[in-house]
Formats: sequence, C-alpha cells, structure tokens
Amino acid sequence: MTTPTEILKKYWGYAQFRPLQEDIIQSVCKGQDTLALMPTGGGKSICFQVPALMKDGLCLVVTPLIALMKDQVASLRSRNIPAAAIYAGMYYQDVEKLLEEARRGTYKFLYVSPERLQSRRFLEYCDGLPVSLLAIDEAHCISQWGYDFRPAYLEIAEIRTQFPGVPVLALTASATPKVQQDICEKLQMHKPAIFSKSFVRSNLSYSVIEEGDKQPKLLHILQRVPGSAIVYCRNRKGTRELADMLEQQGISASYYHAGLTGEERTARQELWIQGRIRVIVCTNAFGMGIDKPDVRVVIHADAPESLEAYYQEAGRGGRDEQKAYGILLYHSSELDRMKEMVKLQFPGQDQVRGIYQALVNYLQVPVGGGEGVYFDFDINDFVQKFELNITVAYSALRILEQEGILQLSESVFMPSMVEFIVNRQTLFAFDAAQPGLSPLVQTLLRTYEGVFDNPVPVYEKQLMRILRMKEPEVIQGLQQLHQRGIIRYKQRKSVPQLSFVEQRVSTQHLRIDTERVKARMKAYQDRLDAMLNYVRNKNQCRTQVLVAYFGEKDAQPCGICDVCIEQKKKPVDFKAISGLLLAELTDTPTEWDVIRNKLKDVNEAELMEVTQFLISEEIIIRDEEGSFRMKK
Repeated sequence: MTTPTEILKKYWGYAQFRPLQEDIIQSVCKGQDTLALMPTGGGKSICFQVPALMKDGLCLVVTPLIALMKDQVASLRSRNIPAAAIYAGMYYQDVEKLLEEARRGTYKFLYVSPERLQSRRFLEYCDGLPVSLLAIDEAHCISQWGYDFRPAYLEIAEIRTQFPGVPVLALTASATPKVQQDICEKLQMHKPAIFSKSFVRSNLSYSVIEEGDKQPKLLHILQRVPGSAIVYCRNRKGTRELADMLEQQGISASYYHAGLTGEERTARQELWIQGRIRVIVCTNAFGMGIDKPDVRVVIHADAPESLEAYYQEAGRGGRDEQKAYGILLYHSSELDRMKEMVKLQFPGQDQVRGIYQALVNYLQVPVGGGEGVYFDFDINDFVQKFELNITVAYSALRILEQEGILQLSESVFMPSMVEFIVNRQTLFAFDAAQPGLSPLVQTLLRTYEGVFDNPVPVYEKQLMRILRMKEPEVIQGLQQLHQRGIIRYKQRKSVPQLSFVEQRVSTQHLRIDTERVKARMKAYQDRLDAMLNYVRNKNQCRTQVLVAYFGEKDAQPCGICDVCIEQKKKPVDFKAISGLLLAELTDTPTEWDVIRNKLKDVNEAELMEVTQFLISEEIIIRDEEGSFRMKK
C-alpha cells in the first residue's frame, strides 16, 4: 500500500510533512472523525488531499470561498489530479453535467460551496456519489458562537446521512474551545480525534501603537521595515487613500477591495505576489488562500472586530519562518466607536423587516417568487436609493442570511453564456449579409460544441486569441449578434450575488428568532471585548494573550512583542517579587501553575527571572518533577 510520504513526494515533491500533518492523515486513514486546528499557512489542505489520494472514491470538500475553491482545483489539476468545483451561481445544466461525471468516477476531488449542499439537485445526485472522505474547510463557520457563522454549514450534518460510515475531517485556523466543541456537536462527530498545532508564531513580533495621525506612522514603519507588506483598512475609501499616499511617497502600492471587478482584483493580487508592487492596501476581502511566504510586515490601520480575524490576518506575515511584524495602529476614540457600533451591527426586528421590504422592492421580487434565483446586488446602490445607513442595512441582511431567509455570496465569476436563437436558414442568410461578423459566428460554431442547440459557456479571451482581435472587439461583436437577435449573449458576472433560500414571504410573515439574534449579539460583544482588551493590554506578552484566547494557556513569553521588549527595559524589582514568591512557598513542593495563578499580577518573565536567581542562590529548590519548595 502506498504510504502518505510517498503520496506527498509523488504529487507535491516534499520529502516530509510539517508538524501534525501526518498524525491528522493517519487518523483520517483509520476512518476516525477528526478536528484539525492549524494556524493560517499551516498546510491544512494537505491533510485531506493526501488521505483522499490513498483511498478509493471521491473526496467531497466543503468550503465557502469560491476564489480559494478555484485556486485549489487549478492546483490539483496542475498535478494531474482530477478535481472540479460546484458553487452558488452556476448554471443548472453545468452542475448536472459535473455531478454526472462525479458519479462515474471522473474526479478525485469535488469542491462544493455550503449553499450547494441544500439544493435539491445536489441531494438527488448524492446517492450515486462514491464519497470516501468528507472534508470541511473553515469549519468554525458552523458555530453561531464563532466570528464567521454561516447557516448553510448547518446542513452538513444532514449530508453525512447520505454517506454512512464516511469519516469527516473538519479544519479551521482559529477556533476557541467553545467553538471547537460546537463544531464537533454540529457535525455529529463520533469520538473525534482533535489535533491542535500550537498557535504560537515564534518569528512574528506583535505590536500595538496608539497613534492619532496614522499616515505618517504607517509611512515610518514601511520605511524602516523592508520587504513585502499588507496594510488592512476597515473601509474601501481608506484603502484607496493610503495606497495613493504611499505611491506619492515613493513606495509602490495598490489597493484591493470587494468593490473592484474580478479582473482588477486578480491583476492587483498578481502584481503583489510577483513582487512588482511592494504594498497591498486592502479590506478583509483580501488574503484567504493567498500563499506568499515572504511578507515582512502586516499593518492594521484599523482594529478588527475579533481576535480570530486579527490572528488570521496578522498571521499572513512571515510564513517563510523568517522575522516578521504584526503591527496594529489605533486611537482611543476609535475603540469607543467600535463599542457604539454594536447596536448598528444588530438592528431591531422592526428595522430588519423594513430593510427586507426595501430589498424585495429593490429587486422586484413578488410574494411566492425568488427561490433559487440569483440577483446581481450592489449594496451601495441599494442604500442610496432607499436612503439607508449602510452598516444597518448590511447587518440586517446578515441577520436575514443567518436566519436562513436569503444568501449573500462573494463575487461569482461565471463564464459568459452564448446560445444561437435562430434557425440555420436565417443564420446562413445573416452570415452572407454581414461579412464583418461572419468570422465570429463561424468561430463560435466550430469552437463550442452544442452552441446551436443549448446555452454553452464561452470565453472571450479564447475567442480573442483565435480571431486575433482585442477582447473589447470580441465583446462588441457578441453584443451586436445579441442585439440583432442571432444569439443570446449573457456576459460573465463579477458582481456580488443575492438569492432567496425559499419563496419570498410577505413582510408581516417574516420569521426572525429574536432570542437567537440576542445570543449572537452577546457572542459578538464578547469577541469585541477580547479584541479591545488585547489592544489596551500593556502588561502581558501579546503572544500569550492571543494563544490563551484559543485555549493555549501554557505559552511562554515571546520576548519579541512590544510588551516583552518594554518589560526588558524595566529593572526587575527583585526585592518585591522575591518577597511575594517566598511568602507562597513552604517546604511542601508547589507546582509552577499554582505559583503563577497566585501571583498572576506579577509579570511572568520577571517572576521566572527572580525564581532562577533564588534557585542559583540555593534559597529555593526545584525537584525532579518541576515543583518548587523552600530549601530546608
């Protein structure tokens, strides 16, 4: 039988696994339900890709990120591993064709968005899918106590019933102990094996700086720390302003947010990955699935709303294990505003109903309609037309999504679709009368099988190369054929989509579980409080604070964060600390955790330094089991 290491070497060219990867793989191969917690950049995908290649059948991968889904499919195919993806917004006939191929064993990996799991069409095909492993990426999305709850994930447990005996591997980069427990319960895991890689990033130096005027400070940091950089901003306007400022100061930069077209985002991302621009200034829309190991500094120009988000975003620095910096800039007034924003993030039931009514008016969806239809949705246009607060409107839509009423998707990059809608006699007559469009007509017929009978995906860039034309000229030609009634041309989409999960109900019959919304609000407040405590903290090592949030209580001070560096500058008060320590010790051995808990107001690094000094002076003794006592 082929070993995991042989699979790794054959397809990825690596001689050995990273820490914890092989343990997770062995657990999956034994058929055990498994939860894997691995920090950003820890190599999560290998943990399901390798065991899937060791098994017969299909690995069904659930992930919410379309861009990441497509990248992984492309990466697998480049290694001659058959893979495909199904996501919200695809045409029915394309989904059916792909599922039929999956039934026949054409693919080794099938990536599916959580929304697709709920569709009747997918469920109809489940019976014949040869699934041998179910991998759940971004598994924290299943927990309403997590920072990125997505109700569609709750359907995964139902999917398990379609594949009895198939093990589940749930993967996440950031989950608190409460969320970990929720993941296992919601996925109905049976005696799960839980693997957790340390959340400590020993090469990453965290700092928090209070700064009223952030632009000069940002510039100063980038002038002092060479190399590739990411700057996170709360809003789109801020990304553009900071990128323009950096460019004016001679630092190559570009901005990135969800409001740009797909082509713009891809182009800017590639320029940054290739090192042709040094700094990418972005909203949190940037980063998932980006594999750039040599990022030297990640700067947050605005504080994020949770430590989960901060840990993931800052963790994009230093993946090559070389020294890197995670720096957060803030002003006290900003923290006050974040607390005040909680009410806007959780509007009342009447506000939610009002925004729901505005939405169905905006999209012109009648009662009983809308189910399964994808609408192009520009939230900026929506709030302007109905004079709404954008934060309240977006928050209301998120509540409606979490209540299972509608779905918001990221930009869906669907190919253009073309279908001839005239008979052959009419087409021949048109072809003769319009010689300028004839090459395009003939190329469509030769290149895309079935285009005369059914809508098929077409690619403007492919037509551009065949016809040796510029892409705008190809698009213009297709639009002319559409306008003249020869073809139906549905141009590719790169805009956010919104759909109704069920038939649209009247506003008075809209059901919202207010107690559940209140519980989510409390969880949000707790996450925000943890973030604000991290920002305001001046006494405890930043790494210790971060990893303790994720349940890792025994981490040592990192020695390289701003708090640790500041502590090193201060002279240790030996007399005061030794007095406190000796008061706690007797001739009975006392464990370090007990001492630490009793003296929790004392800096741990200083306490350890004083302890070592007292041991060297033979005032106290450390026994073989690591406990401490007074010397008799």
